[in-house]
Amino acid sequence: MPVPERLDPPRLNIIGAGLAGCEAAWQGASLGVRVGLFEMKPDRMTPAHRQEYFAELVCSNSFRAASLENAVGLLKEEMQLLDSLVMRCAMAARVPAGGALAVDRDAFSMMITRMIREHPLIFTHSKEIFRMDELSEDVPLIIATGPLTADALSHDIADRLGSEQLHFFDAAAPVLYADSIDMSTAFRASRYGKGGDDYINCPMDREQYLAFYQELIKAEAVEFRGFEHASVFEGCMPVESMAVRGVDTLRFGPMKPVGLQDPKTGKEPHAVVQLRQDDHAATLYNIVGFQTHLLKREQQRVFRMIPGLQKAEFARYGAMHRNTYIQSPGRLDASYRLMEPYARGKTIYFAGQLTGVEGYVESTASGLAAGIHAALGMLGGSIEFMPHTAIGALARYISDSSIRDFQPMNINYGIIQPMHPSDPRARKAKKDRKMQTAENSLNTIRDIRDKLVHYKKYNSSE
Repeated sequence: MPVPERLDPPRLNIIGAGLAGCEAAWQGASLGVRVGLFEMKPDRMTPAHRQEYFAELVCSNSFRAASLENAVGLLKEEMQLLDSLVMRCAMAARVPAGGALAVDRDAFSMMITRMIREHPLIFTHSKEIFRMDELSEDVPLIIATGPLTADALSHDIADRLGSEQLHFFDAAAPVLYADSIDMSTAFRASRYGKGGDDYINCPMDREQYLAFYQELIKAEAVEFRGFEHASVFEGCMPVESMAVRGVDTLRFGPMKPVGLQDPKTGKEPHAVVQLRQDDHAATLYNIVGFQTHLLKREQQRVFRMIPGLQKAEFARYGAMHRNTYIQSPGRLDASYRLMEPYARGKTIYFAGQLTGVEGYVESTASGLAAGIHAALGMLGGSIEFMPHTAIGALARYISDSSIRDFQPMNINYGIIQPMHPSDPRARKAKKDRKMQTAENSLNTIRDIRDKLVHYKKYNSSE
């Protein structure tokens, strides 16, 4: 791979220091590019953010499944092979969560912030950017302002891309103080015994569940403001919205009892509410799958009906906020670069949930890819994330112009292509097909890593 003559490092600007923006900055700087990272916090906060740190986790503290049998586990493994900053810090800030990767959210964000600010090629600026052309027009730009992009920049993006910007609402689950949980009623266990006793489980019998269900479906929620029609991404649907679909919907969703046994009865409960550790010290626990838009007083009243939570104290109430994403197919290519005529001759990339990827890991992966593509383009090189990799499959999804009804997407094995049309995986059992997909993908990512090392070695030498 050719390397350009060594000159002063080129400059890349990034707007937004969330997961995607920080990852893009790290990848660009690792390749020897100077990065200007612009973040409006702490001078201006969004309705969902509370901390001044970068990469703040405002919803769950979970990065989801860790096993390669789940596509998000494969995506995390790909990112770790490519020296993902977010994955490195997530592993360092890990808390017990069974078969999932969950983190102490404060320790995680503080670590990201420290490593970004200490990198010699990353220059951080506490400044809100109102227009895409506000920064130097001669410098490539990555927009990673996330699902809560401030109104001024959001309107500027809409003016450039057309009126097809889409909105949906996202919800966060409550966080409780551990010492307020009644452990004489609740018990510790992980589903099917995976991961030890990582979860606190609050069991319900049929009568308790029906009473809880009836109060939940009639509880008062916060009114939507600013939008005539509010839509909610399926993967973050509020628990009260799930409940109205049917009396047993929660029992087959976040309250499913399968794989758990109440030590007091020796039997599987009728329903279970699980609590997951939210910090290293195990002083905070979040209610798994209980994203909500209920009024605070209603959260207290209804959620304290859960056995073991009668005296629960809330460290943070559940909340709902606006998420924004663009109509990426036909506007972004598979490198997350803005296409003509929308780019107007400029080099602009998007990353994170703005692109229509959904989830912490997916957002980070898009930032990783955008950062690498932008940096290599400035250095005279290029790589391709093939669609048989998880990173490449996400990029292909958001750039597939054949998609008519574009909706946010989590990574899944269904969108990861076989390496070849006649791939023998089609004749294998489902689990074996997934493992073969993972093996092929990781081998390709290792090849990409080796190519990137060529640049990193050159640009890090004196």
